[in-house]
Amino acid sequence: MSRNSESTARSVESRLGLRVVLMSVGSIAVFGALVFVPAGRWDWGAGWLYLGIVMINTTVNYAYLHWKNPVLVEYRSRFGKGTKRWDKVWMVVFTPVLIAVYVVAGLDAVRFGWSAMPWFFWSAGILVFLPGTALMSWSMGVNPFFEKTVRIQSERAHRVIDTGPYRFVRHPGYVGFVGWILAVPLLLGSWWAFLPAVLAVVLVVVRTALEDRTLREELPGYQEYSARIRYRLIPNVW
Repeated sequence: MSRNSESTARSVESRLGLRVVLMSVGSIAVFGALVFVPAGRWDWGAGWLYLGIVMINTTVNYAYLHWKNPVLVEYRSRFGKGTKRWDKVWMVVFTPVLIAVYVVAGLDAVRFGWSAMPWFFWSAGILVFLPGTALMSWSMGVNPFFEKTVRIQSERAHRVIDTGPYRFVRHPGYVGFVGWILAVPLLLGSWWAFLPAVLAVVLVVVRTALEDRTLREELPGYQEYSARIRYRLIPNVW
């Protein structure tokens, strides 16, 4: 490799590293606001614990992707051209529902105390959260086309991925995301937060169906892949 090539590679890696840091800091700031603003106070132990868990998870996830699939970090930082119109509508509907999970949790567990969740449910939340985030990271690590939005990435030679967790179900990343969503009410101690959380899960399932239909119709080889890997989200179930 020439000196110019080495210099260019180092420059690209430096920019990517800076982007990872900025994305991590931005994610923590957003989660911090979602957790503490509805609660209306800063001395919420469960809130700080959750924020710490998210911070560690975000850092580990970005570090893993930087090592395993660095190109995806860049593509997930922006919206790709050709995003399906239905997916844009889905995001407009889904985003406030997901935000509502945190808002309701803060209002319930701290500000108004509408319900009381025993502390040992926090352990259940961890048992749901950690496998879910690990599955999401694994899915992103093996799939360079795991962008934020649904589109056929023709300019990147989009192809079917059938390795890693994609050997078992067609949309493993969504399974992990569902685990994250359902863990939030448990980790923040709010029964009422399950109402928007369940609605968010329903919307995620709807998106998998729409994405699966798009891939069947437009991605070469996906029809054969879906015939071979029969289950969309849960092996031997659905």
